Amino acid sequence: MTTIDTSQTLNGAQSQATQQLAGNFDTFLRLLTTQLQNQDPMSPMDSNQFTQQLVAFSGVEQQINTNDNLQSLIALSLSQQASAAVNYIGHSVVMTSGKGALENGAVDWTYNLGAPSSQTALTVKDASGKVVYTATGGTSAGNNDFAWDGKDMNGNQLPDGQYTLSVSATAADGSAVTSTIASKAIVTAVDMSGTTPMLVLGATEIPLSEVSMVGASADASASSPASPSSSSPFASLPGTGNGSSGFSLFGINL
Repeated sequence: MTTIDTSQTLNGAQSQATQQLAGNFDTFLRLLTTQLQNQDPMSPMDSNQFTQQLVAFSGVEQQINTNDNLQSLIALSLSQQASAAVNYIGHSVVMTSGKGALENGAVDWTYNLGAPSSQTALTVKDASGKVVYTATGGTSAGNNDFAWDGKDMNGNQLPDGQYTLSVSATAADGSAVTSTIASKAIVTAVDMSGTTPMLVLGATEIPLSEVSMVGASADASASSPASPSSSSPFASLPGTGNGSSGFSLFGINL
């Protein structure tokens, strides 16, 4: 059974604000009591003023209770997000942000060109945004595969982790050709140390919002091998589209 702890996420600023509000509550109570004890018997506190202070007193108390209830709702929401994220473990996910997870010195991307290009430039950047590899890509309209071995321009093997591919394609008339990039990885774990769940893809992590498609688990994919004639790195994903074994996502047939 997997136990999900969301207390670390909530014990920061929220807990600090609640403690500060409780301190203000106690200070207000002491001030009101002192004022009542030291009022002039010949000129007691105006009843309207006293009522207004009691209303303010009640408002502070209500605010503390509201914050406690909101904290409980946040904890429940985070728990639900965590439970949903755990279901991704073992499944193939497709990202269309250009990001790819380099594992064991290999990562595959598929990029789709909206029209034939006269020149296509591929650029790979590391997690810090530094360009680590450039190459000339395919010029055919439709899907083009790019398998990178994780080596920089000098042939040095780079560490596993998150890398991002960008595609710049130009048509014969000099106009830009639209492109869409996709990559696939297996979710190995879920990181709950932050404020939102992060899917762990080998040596990199991505938020749930960057997942464009979810495929079958690794076990299910292994039991349903793809057609040998397919060269797409996503051919093992079951689904619908062109045939029974391919997906169509943003114009990319996977």
